[in-house]
Amino acid sequence: MTMQLHDRGRRDAACEQCIFATDTAHFDHDVIAASKDRLVLVDLWADWCGPCHTISPVLTKLIAEYGGRVVLAKVEVDEDDNMKIAGRYGARGFPTVLLFANGELLDRFHGAKPEHYVREFIARHLAI
Repeated sequence: MTMQLHDRGRRDAACEQCIFATDTAHFDHDVIAASKDRLVLVDLWADWCGPCHTISPVLTKLIAEYGGRVVLAKVEVDEDDNMKIAGRYGARGFPTVLLFANGELLDRFHGAKPEHYVREFIARHLAI
């Protein structure tokens, strides 16, 4: 399952599907397999979560800047059985942002972080 979530009508060819929703049934394909080609951030979020809404525009902005080198998979943990993904990766609060590369979880952070923090978090792993 992929769903484009771009804001402001941005339609960069390199970033056509840089931000998408995924779920338990599609997670291994959309995240694990895809991370063998490029970095995949996973935003575990909930609609009721204020900090989730705070960090969402930061993630959207930064993903657009990377022009397809990094993608963002959004997982609404309260939909269907998506909480199983949060459990699988030991998320204790929301938002939790996971970073995958080469089919493996590399790093994570939780809570609404400022743009500079998220930028440095991504850049640190792009250099690997």
